[in-house]
Amino acid sequence: MQSALYVSLSAQVAMEKRLATIANNVANMATGGFRADEIKFEEILSLAGKDNVSFASSGQSFISRRAGPVTKTDNPLDVAIQGEAWFAYQGASGPVYTRDGRFSMNENGDLVTVDGHAVLDAGGAPIALDPQAGPPTIGRDGTITQGGNQVGALGLFNLSGDSRLARQGSSGVLSSIPGEAVQDFTSTGVQQGYSEGSNVNPVLEMTKMIALQRNFESAATTIQESESTLMDAIRTLGPSS
Repeated sequence: MQSALYVSLSAQVAMEKRLATIANNVANMATGGFRADEIKFEEILSLAGKDNVSFASSGQSFISRRAGPVTKTDNPLDVAIQGEAWFAYQGASGPVYTRDGRFSMNENGDLVTVDGHAVLDAGGAPIALDPQAGPPTIGRDGTITQGGNQVGALGLFNLSGDSRLARQGSSGVLSSIPGEAVQDFTSTGVQQGYSEGSNVNPVLEMTKMIALQRNFESAATTIQESESTLMDAIRTLGPSS
């Protein structure tokens, strides 16, 4: 069995998936609140032959929870999270979590995301503002006031480290375990007039891409050498005419 051939092929499959992930991350470097895709690879050990042979798995992708850079905008409806919590908005089949706090108020006074989805409070209800009451003031705990009166509160939710996240839209995620509303704002809160950007590190992603291209070429060379060795063996051991 030409183990090197199959090991190199498994490596190329894994690298192709990694390259697609890097390309998607680079394409979303400027997407507010975007969370980068990462891939975890595992070793697959084959015991079919006389010797153990290690193959690369195709990789399991996951969404990075690393925070992105925060920029001051002075927009009263831009809100950035301090800590590891998430905002929530109303999705087609339940709450969708996001770190993109670039909100706006529609003609009905509803607080919505950049894509027009209703932003939710801690109880999972949409937040309605008064279009005639002027710009709101948002406190660290998400409390929203207009004209000195509290009109609502942004919901902040903690997502379990055991939950599986699936991408929804440009910067939203679905969680396999429902988020829990934040009750303690000692280490978690919001900052009005700021927005969080993508957590993609462009320099790191480009470095990964260069290294990946070199590794792909190395694997291709190994495959060519393995094929050449196999052909030489066939010519040497095959029946003579």
